[in-house]
Amino acid sequence: MRPGCERCDANLPPGSTDARICSFECTYCSSCADGPLAGRCPNCGGDFAQRPTRTEKLLETYPAVTTRTYNPPEASKLSN
Repeated sequence: MRPGCERCDANLPPGSTDARICSFECTYCSSCADGPLAGRCPNCGGDFAQRPTRTEKLLETYPAVTTRTYNPPEASKLSN
């Protein structure tokens, strides 16, 4: 469970119902997924689904990752 949106870096804690993922678990907030990304993952072209949440008890045993993946649209323009 990634902690933030890969596009805008919005916080997406494990219990957030605002998180969207593709089949490769790329993670975006609903604002980015439904807005500029138009329901398609920019990494794989797949569609998004609401990310499931994890109970507090399971988070204790299986914590969510803390490493953020942040790939704003401007970054891809700079690498070309």
